[in-house]
Amino acid sequence: MRYLAFITDYDGTIAEHSKVPDSTIEQLQRLSASGRKLILCTGREIRFLKPDFPKLEIFDLIVAENGATLYHPKTGEEKLLCESPPASFVKALEARGVQPMSVGKGIVATWEPHEQTVFDEIHRQKLDLHVIFNKGAVMILPEGVSKCTGLVAALEELNISRHNTVGIGDAENDHAFLKMCEFSAATANALPGLKESVDFVTKKDHGYGTEELIQALLKDDLKSIGASDRHLISIGKFEDGESVYISPYGHSVLVCGTSGGGKTTFTSGIFERLRERKYQCCIIDPEGDYENVDGLISFGDIKHVAPVEQVVRAMQATEQSGSVNLLGLKLEDRPDYLLQLLPRLQALRTKSGRPHWLIIDEAHHMLSDAEGMSPQVMPKSLDSTIFVTVHPSRLSKTVLDMVKTVFAVGEGAPETMKEVLKLYGDKSKLHFDKMTSSEALLYQQKQPVRKLKVELPKSSHLRHRRKYSEGNLGEERSFFFRGPNGRLKLRAHNLQIFLQIADGIDNETWDHHLKRHDYSKWFREQIKDEALARDVEMIENDSALNSDSSKQEIRDRVERVYAPSAK
Repeated sequence: MRYLAFITDYDGTIAEHSKVPDSTIEQLQRLSASGRKLILCTGREIRFLKPDFPKLEIFDLIVAENGATLYHPKTGEEKLLCESPPASFVKALEARGVQPMSVGKGIVATWEPHEQTVFDEIHRQKLDLHVIFNKGAVMILPEGVSKCTGLVAALEELNISRHNTVGIGDAENDHAFLKMCEFSAATANALPGLKESVDFVTKKDHGYGTEELIQALLKDDLKSIGASDRHLISIGKFEDGESVYISPYGHSVLVCGTSGGGKTTFTSGIFERLRERKYQCCIIDPEGDYENVDGLISFGDIKHVAPVEQVVRAMQATEQSGSVNLLGLKLEDRPDYLLQLLPRLQALRTKSGRPHWLIIDEAHHMLSDAEGMSPQVMPKSLDSTIFVTVHPSRLSKTVLDMVKTVFAVGEGAPETMKEVLKLYGDKSKLHFDKMTSSEALLYQQKQPVRKLKVELPKSSHLRHRRKYSEGNLGEERSFFFRGPNGRLKLRAHNLQIFLQIADGIDNETWDHHLKRHDYSKWFREQIKDEALARDVEMIENDSALNSDSSKQEIRDRVERVYAPSAK
C-alpha cells in the first residue's frame, strides 16, 4: 500500500453549506477500515466545527485553525502549535469596528472587506503576523503558520511520510498542504487556480467529489488515475534530447557495469536526487562505497556490523536516509544478514511507507541462486529497489523478474547489455560502439535499447576510499611482495597494509617491483585509481631516487587521498 494517509479540507471539500453527506461519511469510514489514517485539515476552530460535524472521531487527527492547533478527536486534547493572538491586536480590531470576528487559540478570523484594517493594524503594531484568504474569509496567524505546518506536525505524530499521503481541497488556503502531499486533488467546485496546480480534479463537487477520490484509492491505490509527473526522478537525456526519468515508486531498477565503470557514481546521482526530494533511502553497502556520500546515517564500519534491530529502529525514527556498511562481515555471512534485514525493512515499509527506496550494492554476492536466494526466502516483491552489480548473470531469477528497468553504465556498457539481453531472452542486436564513462544504455523489456547521457551527481564521490584503505580486497586483488626470486609471499590486502609491508621489506625486494612497474599496475588495475597510478609511474621512472626516497614518495601519494580514518 503506497498511500497511508488521506488529508481533506472541510468546507467546500467534504461539506456543502457546513454539512457532510451520509455517503461521504460512509466512504471515509471505509477508508479508515482499510488501515489508512484520516486527517482533517480545516481553517475552522474546533468549537465551531463540532456542532456541524459531530462525528469528528472518524478522523485520527484534525489540523484546525488553519494550522494553529492539532486536535485528537478520540481524547479531546487540543495542542496549540504557535503563539496565541496578541491581546493588543484583538482589542485594536474591536475598537476599529472589525465585525464579525472570531478569536481562536491561535487564529483571528474575520471577513472581507476588513482586510485593509487588519493590514494597517499589523503594520502599526509591527507584529509578526500574516494574512490568509479563503473565499472571502480573512484569517490572521503568526508568520509561517499554515495548513502545511499543521500537517507536518500531524504526520510527525503518526510517523507517516508526506510521500505516502493523498490530499484534497477546494480553496486558496489549501494550496500549501496540497503542494506538500504526494498526490493532490481538487473537487469540481474548487477555485480555478487550485485546479491548475493539483494532480487530479474530480468530476463531482464537494463531498461527492471526495468520494470519487476515495473510491479510486480503495480500488487500486490510485494506479488507475496514474502517477504524478511532478515527482519523476531525472536520470539523463537520450541522444535526441528527450529526458529520461524513473518513477519514484512502484518498480525496481538494475544498474550494472564493469568494475570501475561508474556504477557507484551513477547510483549516487539517483540517490542524490531522491534525497533532494526528501525520499528516504536505505543503502545496503557491502564494500563501504557510500561511506563518504553526504546526507546518510551510517550503520556499521570496517570492524563492526550494525544489528538488524538497530538499523530498523533508526530508519523508523527518522526520515533521514541511511547506509548499512557490511565490511565488518565476512563475504559468506552477508547473504544471511540481508535475509534477516529485508523482511524487517519490508514490514516497516508496509507500516509507514519508508524507506521509500532500497539500494542494494554488490547484489550478485547476496542475491544469487548460489547463495540460497530461492523464491521461498526472498520477499515476494521489492518495489522501488535499485540492484547494483558487476555480474547480472549471477543474480537470482527471482530478482531479475522484479526488475523493470536496466541501466548498463560506462565504457563496457555494450558488452554488459548483451549479457542482460541474453538473461531476458531478448535476441535484439546492439549497434553501439565506444561509449564514455558518462553514458549509459537503457533497456526496458519489449523496447529497444537506447543510449543516454547520464546526469552526474552534483557532489563528488570518492570511490571505495575506505575499502581500499582499510578493507579486505580479497586474494585476487591483493598485492604480493615476492622479490626477484619469488622467495617471499607477503600479501597486502589493502593500502595501509601495503605501506606497512613496504616499510619493513628489504631494498632488493622493493626495487624489484619498482623496476617492473608493479606498483603503478596494481593501483591502476586493482585500486582503479588512474591518477594515483600515473603519479607512481613517474616515481618508478625516476632513476635519481634511491629505495628509501621512492618508498617515501609513493607513501606520500597514497596518503594524500587514502589517509587512515580517525580512531
